[in-house]
Amino acid sequence: MTRKVFVIGGGLAGLSAATILASRGAPVTLLEAAGQAGGRCRSYFDSAIGGVIDNGNHLVLSGNRAVHDYLARIGARDALAGPAQAEFDFVDLRNGKHWRLKPGDGPLPLWVTRDAQRVPGTATGEYLHYLPLLWAGPKARIGEVVKQRGALWERLMRPFLLAVLNTEPEESSAALAGAVLRETLAKGGRHYRPRIAHPTLAAAFVEPALKYLESKGAHVRLGTRLRGLTLNNRNVMALETGEAVQPVDGKDVVVLAVPPSVAGELVPDLTVPNDFRAIVNAHFRMTPPAGSPAMLGVIGGTAEWIFTFPDRISVTVSGADAIVDKDREELARLIWADVAQALGISAGVPDSIPPWQIVKEKRATFAATPAQDARRPEAKTPWRNLFLAGDWTRTGLPATIEGALRSGEKAAALAARHLSL
Repeated sequence: MTRKVFVIGGGLAGLSAATILASRGAPVTLLEAAGQAGGRCRSYFDSAIGGVIDNGNHLVLSGNRAVHDYLARIGARDALAGPAQAEFDFVDLRNGKHWRLKPGDGPLPLWVTRDAQRVPGTATGEYLHYLPLLWAGPKARIGEVVKQRGALWERLMRPFLLAVLNTEPEESSAALAGAVLRETLAKGGRHYRPRIAHPTLAAAFVEPALKYLESKGAHVRLGTRLRGLTLNNRNVMALETGEAVQPVDGKDVVVLAVPPSVAGELVPDLTVPNDFRAIVNAHFRMTPPAGSPAMLGVIGGTAEWIFTFPDRISVTVSGADAIVDKDREELARLIWADVAQALGISAGVPDSIPPWQIVKEKRATFAATPAQDARRPEAKTPWRNLFLAGDWTRTGLPATIEGALRSGEKAAALAARHLSL
């Protein structure tokens, strides 16, 4: 009897697991409840903008090993764009000051000893305050480990940590922050060159994966929601969809790569994160001014990161619970005011604003606190043929693209062992 693999969920975690298992010759069936794959990493045509936009701006770094392995596997090595060296542009809207951080590629952070390369207004000693994050314990919060709140915190570390954790840094897990720092800032500039999907998220991460699965004979069924699992005390025995009941043999494999709330409903007694943080993204149809940086960190405004594309300007606000319930037009005008100031765009008529779209994700990621991190389950479950994937599982990283892809790798490795591949 041919063993079968069912991957439930077509987000990046599910696509990661599915493509790995398909590459090993496993007969994969991928079920996705939505009409498109990608999960939160998706692109679509927006009529208000009059073009294709991403739901949000997902930055990855050159040191994100799982990202590059995944893109290589699906034949999309060239799908990321970014500078040849690590460099990050910032603006402080309170005083209009712009600066560019260019740490250099070397593994030793010698740039912190040089006035011209350090964050403006910082001293070398300030950087040492962050070393304890590298070995912080699982119960510690960043605010307990790093008590210094000077220029370095305000102009670099807080914006960086908020972006990767999507939670107020002071209350966030020091261990998760340390894990990110160990793999990026602590390894030198070669490991944190910024990379952005080109031309869209779907074109980089999703469409090539679906083509790859098709080439391997996998079956992808969109618009198919899993309603329930039939379990005995050892295995998944059946998958219940709205269409039918699919029998599952004990030698088959089920990889459950769905949101934590869905997994908690499907799997008995499963502990999952239950506190979440919002992200707000704003998109404006406008050609950016000549010379605009591809990515601009914003200090002292509502906008936090501005991304410029040939035909649009996009803004991401992480940890956005304080603004997510505001009126959409109010948000668009509030954020556009920051964009216009940051990029030196003449506001013109007070009410003028380019065509815009606001994308709200109220439950974008689990709250990256020690308490929520402790609720993340392992990929392995008490059922021999059931494995979990998702950025909310115990990856050791925050809820990022890198974490999602690594969760898929872990689930695929367990599945392959079960299948004896």
